[in-house]
Amino acid sequence: MPSLNVNGKAVTVDAEADMPLLWILRCDLALTGTKFGCGVGICGACTVHLDGKAALACQTPMASLRQSASITTIEGLQGKEAQALKAAWLDLDVVQCGYCQSAQVMAACALLKVKPRPSDADIDAALAGIICRCGTYSRIRAAIHQAAGGGTGGHPPEHGRGG
Repeated sequence: MPSLNVNGKAVTVDAEADMPLLWILRCDLALTGTKFGCGVGICGACTVHLDGKAALACQTPMASLRQSASITTIEGLQGKEAQALKAAWLDLDVVQCGYCQSAQVMAACALLKVKPRPSDADIDAALAGIICRCGTYSRIRAAIHQAAGGGTGGHPPEHGRGG
């Protein structure tokens, strides 16, 4: 049985090699902040951190995980970037339906850890695979800039992904 490090805790899971990580997180470990959206890797709602990098849990079979792989979900997300993002999300009232928001925060946190002052292009690239059906992309981008300490400066009104 594989042993994983999920949110800083060692867990042993009984899963088939082709079982997606998403089902282990949601069903076996009751970590439901990681969402099931499409199951085929195109919506991004299942984004988690795998060894510190954003990864799609629905596209990560158990067989691909090394023993003691470090997995972080929204429930276990910590650190200065995470705190700044959560505060900015609330301050700028980013959330509408909320379905994609844990994935957006996970991807944004991974970005800020490698690029503390990302450009709009960096943000767009890091979050490109996460669909926000409510279209709050400009508020998401503004919140990431605020979390990075760059304020929200001059972002255009919300109109789809480019906004």
